[in-house]
Amino acid sequence: MAFLGKDGKYPRSYIIDANLTYRNPFQIIDSENFSILLKEILEILDEKDDESLGFFKEYFLIDATSNKIDEKYDIKRIIDLILILSFKTPEYIYENYGIDLLKHRKAFLNFIEILYNHWRNKHRFIIKKERYTSNISTRLSTSYSLIKVNNDFKDMVRDVYRQVSFNTSGETPKVLRQLPSGAQVSFLADKMRVPKNHRFKNQWLYEPLIVWNVIFEPPVIFYTLSNKRQGIFPVKKRNILSELKLPRTQWLCIPINVGRMLFYIYVHMEFLALGAGVTNLFEIADMKEVMTKKPDGIVIFGVSEEMIGDDEKRGAVFIDEEENMIVGVIPFSPENDYFGYMKKNTLTVHNLKVIEKGNLPVHGALARVRLVNGKSSYILLVGDSGAGKSETLEALNRYQEVSMVDIIFDDMGSLEIHDGKVVAFGTEVGAFVRLDDLPPGYAYSTIDRSVFMNPDSVNARVIVPFNNFSEIIKPSRIDYVFYANNYTKVSEGEDEIRFFKNVDEALEVFSKGARMAKGTTHERGITTSYFANPFGAIQMREKHHEIAIKFFNQMFKTGIKIGELKTSLGIPGYEYEGPLRAAKRLIKLINEGK
Repeated sequence: MAFLGKDGKYPRSYIIDANLTYRNPFQIIDSENFSILLKEILEILDEKDDESLGFFKEYFLIDATSNKIDEKYDIKRIIDLILILSFKTPEYIYENYGIDLLKHRKAFLNFIEILYNHWRNKHRFIIKKERYTSNISTRLSTSYSLIKVNNDFKDMVRDVYRQVSFNTSGETPKVLRQLPSGAQVSFLADKMRVPKNHRFKNQWLYEPLIVWNVIFEPPVIFYTLSNKRQGIFPVKKRNILSELKLPRTQWLCIPINVGRMLFYIYVHMEFLALGAGVTNLFEIADMKEVMTKKPDGIVIFGVSEEMIGDDEKRGAVFIDEEENMIVGVIPFSPENDYFGYMKKNTLTVHNLKVIEKGNLPVHGALARVRLVNGKSSYILLVGDSGAGKSETLEALNRYQEVSMVDIIFDDMGSLEIHDGKVVAFGTEVGAFVRLDDLPPGYAYSTIDRSVFMNPDSVNARVIVPFNNFSEIIKPSRIDYVFYANNYTKVSEGEDEIRFFKNVDEALEVFSKGARMAKGTTHERGITTSYFANPFGAIQMREKHHEIAIKFFNQMFKTGIKIGELKTSLGIPGYEYEGPLRAAKRLIKLINEGK
């Protein structure tokens, strides 16, 4: 099954039928997916007037003047030819059908290679509807069965490709490569079995299948139509859920835990790559939780632009008073086809809930850094995208003095006051990391458990898990809070750390939220963003500022030191040296103690 994009053209995402046992080439070649894929590649080559189509023009051309590819070429006969070639030779084709494939052997082999690679460049998924059960053994057995389906499918795809190539060429290759050809990600999903007393008024929310298990087939690499995020998400009061209705067959619901909150993520099938990324970044919620409570927030990715209006074409967050719910919505458009929109819209909804409860969301990274000598500190680095938070924490691992860097959260967390002490909680079990600023080789060390996005582009990213859920939802202490300054060059003899003397001095720097843009958004040069947090803080600035004053006062009162750490990440030539020097200074700080 393939879902056509909004423009009605050929799909990027293909859904593989999980209900078949793949044993016969016919199941591959005579499928709907194969027919759609074949039409697309014929259209692409036809527009280029590619020489490999000479064979098809000679034997399978119906109407050279037609603008429709399936009226121009006899698609069914081409499919029949490929099917026959999966077990017969060109000589057989010539004797029985009068088609001289030997004359066009080179062009046809090139066409088969192009078709195979085109399939492997698609986003490929399996969605299997299976009843969720509380029995662990049954769930494992179901997962293993789905793994076998995908293994059988990819083996059959490779076998068809090889057999057609071997039979056409008459040669056996000296090297065989087991290239990934099956589903990149498989989902086990069930009907949403939520008791009536925990349901919303809008029943369409329960029509899409809900995911309870995900299986990755590394390497998982996706190419999206955009690789930058721009703007912030406006917050408006509107009963959006009563205005929407998502066709059940085109949507999937992914329940996740954003920190200690339950979210429903509804994703259109054409954006399943982003949905898969969500499951590698956040904890998938337990179905027992889904069945016993309403979500704390909802995010819907892929609605038509007409549904929410021109002012919110990059997405928006709605306060739905009718359902008492905060709802993030991202429209269906190529410009929004970037994981940053999915992640940041989700975190905006989360942060608005945090502010609503009187707590402080923080755009930053918290880690416990332990040295070989036994000394350790909990360090919170606050800053916008590209400020050098992740890079500095990663740089710590390159020093022999460091025994462990235990990352609690890497992008967004929240602060609460428990028994007079300020403590921190995380939101994600993974990180959406910029590859450009990481050391060479980092990507390869995580290839077996990561989701890569546009690895050959500027702002290439990897979604990699780094922590377990139990760690991010328990309160963590804080020893130091630093604003990550990536725009100030540290001259010889200058200190990478500046501590603030009082709350006003600290609030001035944090509120300004200055940074040198690193190409992660549309921004360039020195930019400012209130509290380095355009995801909820700026939309509720007045209430957020009251909360910030309260928390900063409490941190000063309880001995948490607040300052500025100069990472120099935004300065050309200091992308690696800057975080290394900042990390070295943190090691010295931990050694010296408070």
